[in-house]
Amino acid sequence: MSNEFKPFVSADMNLKEFTVRALLIGLVLAVVLGAANAYLGLKAGMTIAATYPAAVLGMALLRLFKDSNIIEENFTRTVGSIGESVAAGAIFTLPAFLIAGVWSPEFFGSVGGWLKSTVIMLVGGVVGILFVTLLRRVMVEDPELKFPESVAASEIHKAGRGGTTGAKYLFYAMGIGGFIELLKGFNLLAGKWDQFSAFASKIIPRTGIGESFKGVATGGGFMLKSPALSPAFLGVGYIIGPRLAALNFAGGVLSWGLFVPLLTLMLAPQYEPAVSAGLLSWAEVSNAVFQNIVKTVAIGGMLMSAAFTLFRMRKSLIGGIRRSIGDVKKAATTQQATLRTDKDINIKIVFASLLGLALITFIVYWWFMGFTSATLAPALVAALVMLVAGFFFAAVSGYLVGLIGSSNNPISGLTLSTLVIAAILMVILGAKGIPGVTATLAVAGVICVAAAVAGEMLQDLKVGHILGGTPWKMQVGDLIGVIVSSLVMWIPLFILNAGDLKMAAIKGYKGGFGGEVLAAPQAGLMANLSQGIVGGEMVWPLIVVGILLAVGLILVQVKSPMLVCVGMYLSFDTVAAIFVGGIIRWVVDMLIARRKYNDNQKSRVDNRGVLLASGLIAGEALVGLLFAAIAFFREEGVPQLGKNPTYLISVLIFLALGYLLVKLPLANAGDPDEPAAPAVM
Repeated sequence: MSNEFKPFVSADMNLKEFTVRALLIGLVLAVVLGAANAYLGLKAGMTIAATYPAAVLGMALLRLFKDSNIIEENFTRTVGSIGESVAAGAIFTLPAFLIAGVWSPEFFGSVGGWLKSTVIMLVGGVVGILFVTLLRRVMVEDPELKFPESVAASEIHKAGRGGTTGAKYLFYAMGIGGFIELLKGFNLLAGKWDQFSAFASKIIPRTGIGESFKGVATGGGFMLKSPALSPAFLGVGYIIGPRLAALNFAGGVLSWGLFVPLLTLMLAPQYEPAVSAGLLSWAEVSNAVFQNIVKTVAIGGMLMSAAFTLFRMRKSLIGGIRRSIGDVKKAATTQQATLRTDKDINIKIVFASLLGLALITFIVYWWFMGFTSATLAPALVAALVMLVAGFFFAAVSGYLVGLIGSSNNPISGLTLSTLVIAAILMVILGAKGIPGVTATLAVAGVICVAAAVAGEMLQDLKVGHILGGTPWKMQVGDLIGVIVSSLVMWIPLFILNAGDLKMAAIKGYKGGFGGEVLAAPQAGLMANLSQGIVGGEMVWPLIVVGILLAVGLILVQVKSPMLVCVGMYLSFDTVAAIFVGGIIRWVVDMLIARRKYNDNQKSRVDNRGVLLASGLIAGEALVGLLFAAIAFFREEGVPQLGKNPTYLISVLIFLALGYLLVKLPLANAGDPDEPAAPAVM
């Protein structure tokens, strides 16, 4: 009996949990953290787990009420973190509708665009929660599933009961990140620096053929770029660490140090007349080569990397599918729980809701495809694919979160496999062109949101299991959180896209989703694959080159080929800034080793550093959304108060941010004999 699990708050204690204040605070956090992750994901191609900042912010706000308790804080964190998963699913798929040309920016900004976007997020989110409700009991009690991030989050709550929330550092960093973005937005700080360095025009020796062809002419040059002055990207690099940041940066080096200069070298004679006539600059040529050729190669690499990720996890995936079938059987035969800590939403309500959602999904897909007789069968098949794949991938997502945490959950890989299956089925059923692409992306969108929400929900349920929360209250809270997040998540997506399109028209760059600022790499991958398979528009040789590149990375045992290929897809200034953040983390780790800190001290340093990095991300994201709104609503765009600010000042700010991210975490190491702080990574 000594090994019997006991929650932090026993089942016979009935503390306040599902309160109006806890729900409202959680909903605000869900929207704010969801919007911040949407901003980050569209720009950097990755999101950060919202569990930790939601826990810290939720505790800090509930401390304003003297009678708050730990399971009420747990409820707030549960609701507050679900917005990030809705945002992750949305940014991986919804921009694909615009990139693929299925929706125009004007339609996306209309009531119809809001309604269709909301339906995808809402159906996917609710499906994910309902499937996890069926699987919760067996998964959270499985000793083989360690749920590393859930354990860390529960320790944050326990430490918070002792009065150490760390919220002031999160707010402090948010202020710094927001202020820097404010100065950048008004052009008082240079966000980046670039310059074109031309090659000499020559003939490659021994490439000629007799007198008729003297040889291959060359030209072009290097596009020199700096890291972007971005607190958010520095924060991302700090959180993922030096090794992963270096892999991401390696992709940028391949793009801008190999492919772009090599292609411009060979294509220069074709572009030379346009450049000489003043129609193009060599910098614009380099960007065009990157956007239209190198990004397609990167998509092939991401495709192969996703397939390899799923293959590498095949045992876990197969195990997750097998156990999910068994878990549903157990759930259907299990008697209603009597303990508060073991009560889920009634299973009859869950099954009835799933049947209703299946019918709604069929109608939605048919609506997306135009309500014609020719699209009836494809819509029905798409709904069936969604239901079956949604269950399996929600189960697999939850299982993988139990093994490796939600930050490492391969959501895009799971979604990609569904997209390929759906696309092939659309071709078989004769649904080609726009209707086929629409159905394929709609299936992928629902599955992506469902898998992301399922993973986050199960992670939160495990925290509740440890702390003594009530499952059905957490499930209902997350349902409300998904509904609210789905209704409003379109707003930051629309503002970011419309604002960037407007600034792009003023400044002369490619704007919107898939452009230079909002790269949306996963959505670009989904759009290109759906167009290539269903619409027949893919330039397959470039995809094959990317696939072979990823095979080469796999053969030399690169830890994450996907991260390298995402780095190839993103702009160089983005991945370089992330790499700078990784270097800062490496400096911290080196100093920890040099000073011979013990595990307790390392934990405190890591905790403080991740909170600061998360604050930098949130601060820049929120101010970035504000500037996107200004650009959208103001005819002249964002007012530019400065003229040609020097990048040297930005370098000094880089150094100042690096100093803060090193100094403040190390200052929190404390005494070696103090109890360990909760590790958040």
